[in-house]
Amino acid sequence: MISIIIPTLNEEKNIGSLVRFMLDNKVKQVSEIIVVDGGSSDNTIEVAQAAGAIVLESQKKGRAVQMNYGASVAKGTILYFVHADVLPPKCFQDDIIKALENNFDCGRFCTQLDSKRPSVKLMASFSRFDWLACYGGDQTFFITRKLFDAIGGYNNEMCIMEDYDITQRAKLIGRYTVIPKKVLVSARKYEKNSWYKVQRVHYKVMKMYLKGAAQTELMRAYKTLF
Repeated sequence: MISIIIPTLNEEKNIGSLVRFMLDNKVKQVSEIIVVDGGSSDNTIEVAQAAGAIVLESQKKGRAVQMNYGASVAKGTILYFVHADVLPPKCFQDDIIKALENNFDCGRFCTQLDSKRPSVKLMASFSRFDWLACYGGDQTFFITRKLFDAIGGYNNEMCIMEDYDITQRAKLIGRYTVIPKKVLVSARKYEKNSWYKVQRVHYKVMKMYLKGAAQTELMRAYKTLF
């Protein structure tokens, strides 16, 4: 069974539609939708509950901590982590089950950004490749409970790049796949910034991450986009 885990922080504009979408398109493989809130000051919790999700309130803020908390109470043998501002393909549960039947232990989907700009579409097209730069959580991430527990889940000390980290560790002992279906992802970074600036910041943050930069330094660099 699949447990869907969604970390949130001030996502009242997105969480209701996402939860309803997941409920409308789930089949018997999905056992629960868990929203883990990191201390929202808006109506995220109320909207998520009204939409039909199980809502947990995390003691600490941070996607890694929140996703681990959700995983700790989840009942499923498959964990599916989804960001609040994306929409997976309608057949997400069938695709995940098929991947597992083909002996994969974890993986993600490809990206479709909600923008008509050619440069943005071009960048999204690269998500079909198994490249480190494409390990971000926007593509969603599924993993068997067995593998998740074996690698110790997400690193609670990370406030950024936690998705890249868990994917790298999972691939060391498990089989990873990229499902050729697309997750619709918000292009708000590209709407606020130029294509060049987004890529420059992403490149800078990735380079800093690979060199072992502190989380505070990575966050400071990434926040120049917002």
